[in-house]
Amino acid sequence: MSLIPSFFGGRRSDPFSLEVWDPFKNSAFVNARVDWRETPEAHVLKADLPGLKKEEVKVEIEDNSVLQISGERNVEKEDKNDTWHRVERSSGKFMRRFRLPENAKMDEVKASMENGVLTVTVPKAEVKKPDVKPIQITG
Repeated sequence: MSLIPSFFGGRRSDPFSLEVWDPFKNSAFVNARVDWRETPEAHVLKADLPGLKKEEVKVEIEDNSVLQISGERNVEKEDKNDTWHRVERSSGKFMRRFRLPENAKMDEVKASMENGVLTVTVPKAEVKKPDVKPIQITG
């Protein structure tokens, strides 16, 4: 399995996460927080994307093995008469990539967004149990 090296402290905390590091991006929003849990039936990823509409988010499968979540939060329109006292909400593009395991059914991925939380469900292929044929022991 090919992994993109991590530039954050030189360690990789998640072997399935494919981080793209860009020092010129606004890191507060670039690193959209994602939880990934595995159930017996599926892989479920949840991303916090507050303030974004589903039209501003893309979920894609790349090379039939990489799940990519991306989007952009635009800067608010400025009025020349406005006086800004503080700007803390981040804006800009973000992208998160995850290499999914071989048991993921890439053709059945579903995504939904509610209250600023994106949920991506990737069903798992059933693990085929090996055929077992008992052998009679003679004496």
